[in-house]
Amino acid sequence: MRRIIVVGSQGSGKTSLALKLGRKLGLPVVHLDVLYWRPGWTPSDTAGFRVRVAEAIAGDEWVVDGSFSGLAFDLTLARAELLVVIERPRWLCQWRILWRSAFDRDTTRPDLPEGCPEQFDWKLMREAWRYNTERMPVIEAERMQYGADVPVVRLSNDRDIVNFLDSISVD
Repeated sequence: MRRIIVVGSQGSGKTSLALKLGRKLGLPVVHLDVLYWRPGWTPSDTAGFRVRVAEAIAGDEWVVDGSFSGLAFDLTLARAELLVVIERPRWLCQWRILWRSAFDRDTTRPDLPEGCPEQFDWKLMREAWRYNTERMPVIEAERMQYGADVPVVRLSNDRDIVNFLDSISVD
């Protein structure tokens, strides 16, 4: 496995898992948020974002952090060898988002673009709460359309994640 996508709700732990996979397998990690958001949390234009994603995944080795379904998931799925879906309880994702917004405000994170500090955001909370009913169906539909043959691993708790990481061998 040299091309892996990690998806899940905000606060599910997808960035942490993507970074661990990248370290273990010696793969670069592509944070889609960094490619999409401009300073001040201003969204990118779709065409420019898609070009940046295509360039970031042009190589044969990467871990992609996020899906951006409807904007770029088709690009990453078309080249992926594995899709990892983190399915955490929404209360846990909400708690993690609140924790980050309260205590990680001055922390530099690799998944946050320059000029986009951690902050509390009701929209983000609402999106995380509705992720299973609004975003997952879109992700699943795109998966069937653009990557039905891509194997899927579903992880729902810390034990699943540890076991998954332990099961991966470095080629």
